[in-house]
Amino acid sequence: MSKIVQPSSAPGVNGISVIHTQAHASGLQQVPQLVPAGPGGGGKAAPPSKQSKKSSPMDRNSDEYRQRRERNNMAVKKSRLKSKQKAQDTLQRVNQLKEENERLEAKIKLLTKELSVLKDLFLEHAHNLADNVQPISTENTTTNSDTAGQ
Repeated sequence: MSKIVQPSSAPGVNGISVIHTQAHASGLQQVPQLVPAGPGGGGKAAPPSKQSKKSSPMDRNSDEYRQRRERNNMAVKKSRLKSKQKAQDTLQRVNQLKEENERLEAKIKLLTKELSVLKDLFLEHAHNLADNVQPISTENTTTNSDTAGQ
């Protein structure tokens, strides 16, 4: 027969407890399960403290502090210059695109006028052809074919 499973709770980290179960007599392996630790156990990891990053506050008069400040100031200047240059490049590109857009709109107007003129010429020509062409009557064709055979 198999043994009854008896959970045993171990204290966990960040509000999570791990429940260990005893294995069955049939040879099943032990599988840990994660469950909330109880009331008030938020489950979120606490953010690392800022002091863990810095071992000790620096003396403002030390050489190391001054070197760090100088490097930081240079990095800030470089970042600001880069940002300013990017903004200028973007503005220049916007102006180029506006000019190109104006040129293209002018070209559209010109081509539209040209299309209109060509369409009017075509319609006038087609109308003149229709006026100049006389319908062929059936009498003329039969008389012409009769006389041609003689």
